[in-house]
Amino acid sequence: MERELILDENVVNLLPWGAVVKEVISYGTAAWTSASRINVALLNGERKSFFLKRAKGNQGKEMIEGEYRSMMEIYSSMPDLVPRPIGCGKIKRASLDTYFFLMDFINLSCEMAEPGDFCRLIAQLHQNSTSPTGKFGFFQTTYHGPNPQNTAWESNWCVYFTRLLTQFYDREIAQNGSQPEYEAAYQKLVSDVVPQLLEPLQSDGRVLRPCLIHGDLWEENTGINLDTALPVVFDASAMYAHNEMELGMWRADIIRFGKPFYHEYLRNMPPSEPSEQFDDRNRLYSIKFKIAHCLGWPHSAPSHRQQILSDMHYLIDKYS
Repeated sequence: MERELILDENVVNLLPWGAVVKEVISYGTAAWTSASRINVALLNGERKSFFLKRAKGNQGKEMIEGEYRSMMEIYSSMPDLVPRPIGCGKIKRASLDTYFFLMDFINLSCEMAEPGDFCRLIAQLHQNSTSPTGKFGFFQTTYHGPNPQNTAWESNWCVYFTRLLTQFYDREIAQNGSQPEYEAAYQKLVSDVVPQLLEPLQSDGRVLRPCLIHGDLWEENTGINLDTALPVVFDASAMYAHNEMELGMWRADIIRFGKPFYHEYLRNMPPSEPSEQFDDRNRLYSIKFKIAHCLGWPHSAPSHRQQILSDMHYLIDKYS
């Protein structure tokens, strides 16, 4: 960590009135953003810390605004689950257009949460939240890593998920190149499998309630609040979705949320009906996250494409 000397006035204006900035400490640069810890002295003498994220350019603006709105939405439903969002805006004095998101700083342990506490809180987020439109989607574009997500409101979950998945697939093909077997399997997946797995959720009198999901929920975006000993989450790319989509990311080999986490989550929030298709829906949802990984880390795209292809073939063989 390195000390910084300058804090932009637009950030200072969001700090508590009368706060004196004591130090700004760089937390390094992540893949698409940079971060700092701001330590201040309040008027009453109390010391307090804030966390600042920054990103550059038009994409950075959308990323910052999407994350801020995501965290605000989670905070309004589960205020102890995320750092308190304070505001976002544009850095006034920067050579390149730079945007920021300011939130409370939380002293974190990077240890993984126990499945019981963690999954109870995630299920509670899904249960407590209500889509303001009654539809699937979000107020604005959010980003999964560097990838924008089309979150335009839609009442039909099958239509919404197909649109989102295809958005990621099209971008991945454009970035990483054509592969005939992969492309043929995807077309078969969308035409034959997706409707058979997702349309039943809203058929035969079933109602699928849109739930607020974090959208990028893996161990690197979670921690333990050392002051409360409770799990917290951050770096959200939220949307109102089928709650089970949240668990799709957990299926990937690189994610450490394994069977105990699935078990605890489903104990708090049982599978949607038809429940016998839960594992196949989970496999389908995992494909979106694996495609996102191909986009974010193109050097690993060939191996991840093989995993995606295996998942697609499994589902096609079963449902086509």
